[in-house]
Amino acid sequence: VQLQASGGGLVQAGGSLTLSCAASGNIFTINYMAWYRQAPGKERELVASITSGRGTNYIDSVKGRFTISRGNTKNSVYLQMNSLKPEDTAVYYCNADRVVFNNGRVDYNYWGRGTLVTVSS
Repeated sequence: VQLQASGGGLVQAGGSLTLSCAASGNIFTINYMAWYRQAPGKERELVASITSGRGTNYIDSVKGRFTISRGNTKNSVYLQMNSLKPEDTAVYYCNADRVVFNNGRVDYNYWGRGTLVTVSS
């Protein structure tokens, strides 16, 4: 499985960005997808997650500002980020967990390479 993330960039505080992540491979479905981020000098943290049933979860600091969604194919995930703050600056990583392949095999915990989001004050 390859996860290709895109959409990062430089934005002023209060602005918006949308991150996209597409999974490729002989995938039947992905049960769980998420966005993590890692700021300089800090540990990687879970930002938002979404299940194949479209149940979502967010960390408190982004609730009301970020929205995670799945694409129609269920092999893609998006993160709409509004009202961005300087503290949102980080490398954002896409994660896919419990991947079910077309041949029935199940595997876990794939990561994309990350996309940098920089929010200026």
